[in-house]
Amino acid sequence: MGSYEFGGPVNVFFMTLGLPCAVYGLYLVCGSDDCSLTTLPSLPSVQDLFNWQAMMLYVSWFGYHAVIYLCPLGYVAKGMKLKDGSQLGYKINGIHAFLLTHILFALAWYIDVPVTFVYDNYLALATSSILFSLILSVLLYIKSFRAEAVLAEGGNTGNIIYDFFIGRELNPRIGIFDLKVFCEMRPGLIGWVFINYCFMAKEYQMRGNVSISMILVCAFQCWYVLDALWYEEAILTTMDITHDGFGYMLCFGDLAWVPFTYSLQARYLVDHPLHLPVWAVVIIVIVKLLGYTIFRGANGQKDQFRRDPNNPRLQHLKSLRTERGTKLLISGYWGVCRHPNYTGDILMALSWSLPCGASHLLPYFYVTYFIVLLIHRQLRDEKHCKAKYGKDWDKYCNIVKWRLVPYIY
Repeated sequence: MGSYEFGGPVNVFFMTLGLPCAVYGLYLVCGSDDCSLTTLPSLPSVQDLFNWQAMMLYVSWFGYHAVIYLCPLGYVAKGMKLKDGSQLGYKINGIHAFLLTHILFALAWYIDVPVTFVYDNYLALATSSILFSLILSVLLYIKSFRAEAVLAEGGNTGNIIYDFFIGRELNPRIGIFDLKVFCEMRPGLIGWVFINYCFMAKEYQMRGNVSISMILVCAFQCWYVLDALWYEEAILTTMDITHDGFGYMLCFGDLAWVPFTYSLQARYLVDHPLHLPVWAVVIIVIVKLLGYTIFRGANGQKDQFRRDPNNPRLQHLKSLRTERGTKLLISGYWGVCRHPNYTGDILMALSWSLPCGASHLLPYFYVTYFIVLLIHRQLRDEKHCKAKYGKDWDKYCNIVKWRLVPYIY
């Protein structure tokens, strides 16, 4: 019997129901007429909520990326060692999918394919992603009972509701097709960028131009996804891949939450255009560059160190040797605070919301949610590290005292 996170089965039951409601809620309270929590939104029609065209587009999008994943492009990288000492191979070709999709989107725009369908059917597409992720989660739960399935520690408690949410199987696969890494890096993440592009197209259709605010949001978020795919192999060392099972939490998050909540700023700017002064653009760009520098520098050090602590490029960094025989970084970015990559992530998230101005609070939902998410993840990380390293973790915390922001937290 495993221990519970997220408040246990009762909480995850309400999260399972509540997360789709949050996706719908953000759409309804921040629409073309108003973007306020104080205004009661009107309920959508059944046609707005679901149509088969939107469902077919979503399924086709998922299938398209699955085909590219299986194509002989890119290379195969080894993941971290499993409990039995084995290492799984992972197809690394996300950047190929990203670039190819850009070419196809440009072609679609050139030949007048109505890409604004995404804006006009946004709610139906969100519903399609929610239904798809729910069905996939059920299939993953059933699949996890195969005798050869490698189970995740946290998702094997024996409680059906909790295990369904967290995910029982660590690395569910169909042959060489790794479902968790694929869903983390492909349909939702890349879909987020192209939903933004469709919103940009809608703004151009409505006004004959594209605002600098929209350009900043789309460029910054495209850059973020491009960076993730360029360094795709780095995800193989993250907690999501090495520790968490693949259940409803990650499945819904990857396929529905990411593309249909992270695109809120671009959708807001279609309905509430904002023209920024030059000084505001400069400040926003500085915030983005600062966040990215911290984020990329910290993640680069972490990934290289995990793969090869004896890498000559890392010899200038100090580390703490643990009784397990492994090392913990205590200098560089990781000597300033325990999760500098999260600090950079938060600054970048802020730079995505700032182009929306200060007239409404809801465009800042993402950065607010992200701060809560990363603080929760930081607490999960540290609980896991405390169990893993014991007294050595206490020594580490005495050396690196700050969690996210020096002298504040």
